[in-house]
Amino acid sequence: MNTAAKLGAYALGLAVVFGGALGVGAAVGETAAPAAPAPHDTAQQGHDTASPAAEQGHDTGHASPEQPEDNTPGGLQVSQGGYTLTPLTTGIKPGERTEFRFVVTGPDGRPVTGYDVAHDKKMHFIVVSRDLGSFAHLHPEMSPDGVWSVKMTFPAAGPFRAFADFAPTGGSGLTLGTDVFVAGDYQPQELEPVNRTAEVGDYTVTLDGDLVPGQAGRLTLTVSKDGKPVTDLQPYLGAYGHLVALRAGDLAYLHVHPDEAGTAGSRIAFDAEVPSGGDYRLFLDFKHDGVVRTADFTASAGPARPAATPAATPAATPGDDDHGDDDHADDGHGH
Repeated sequence: MNTAAKLGAYALGLAVVFGGALGVGAAVGETAAPAAPAPHDTAQQGHDTASPAAEQGHDTGHASPEQPEDNTPGGLQVSQGGYTLTPLTTGIKPGERTEFRFVVTGPDGRPVTGYDVAHDKKMHFIVVSRDLGSFAHLHPEMSPDGVWSVKMTFPAAGPFRAFADFAPTGGSGLTLGTDVFVAGDYQPQELEPVNRTAEVGDYTVTLDGDLVPGQAGRLTLTVSKDGKPVTDLQPYLGAYGHLVALRAGDLAYLHVHPDEAGTAGSRIAFDAEVPSGGDYRLFLDFKHDGVVRTADFTASAGPARPAATPAATPAATPGDDDHGDDDHADDGHGH
């Protein structure tokens, strides 16, 4: 299936909600008049331009992770439906390149080795600091025995949260979460203030729309460079943008994808529903000129808080040595 066809298939199921759980995703920031996304196809480079998940008829592992009966948001549980996420790497030090390893065991207690491809990857691995100051979207590699590994650098000491976003072969999508501890003196940072504009190098991303608890709402993110709209965004992992949302406090997780019917030119539209009031951190991955960059926002659901002056300095990024594979910017993908 060619890129255009796959992207078209994407549009069929991308009205994204938390589904009684969390909804805005990354933990980000991806209303416009409907328009075909064809202009974006003018600069497709590298890889990640298709969506095998769409071919398989599901959006598992991202848009609608299977929820337990109590409608617990994704990522809050280390074990669900018989599947368990277990980190294998310990003794992590800040600022040092680390090969992080983990395994997912199935209902039989053995490592899972069969995964469906969702958005060009069998595993999406999100790592954020507990204070939501750093973010990385990684794609580990699996060995034949079911052990996943990815090379990365944790930017600071303290607690981190790691999310494994996947679909076991023939099963529904799951998002499991586990805490990861980095040795050293921990200095937690305050949550970034509510903002509508994010600066990522020469790029500016503007967020329009509001989060309303219990209601689906439209979020539109507009990308510009040097003051001019970017009209040739490139597909990344089968979409023109990826949005991860994390609820402040418990880090409830949702990874969503854009509504292609509302995505046009420099604008990327998402439909999102959050289950409660409060603050959320939004992280938008977008690709331009062959490089993936990440813009981050803080949004408040419910009574609006005053917006702060946009900060030009992006948050710290757990170093992703997967960047070479995914064409991420050194200063862009992650925060």
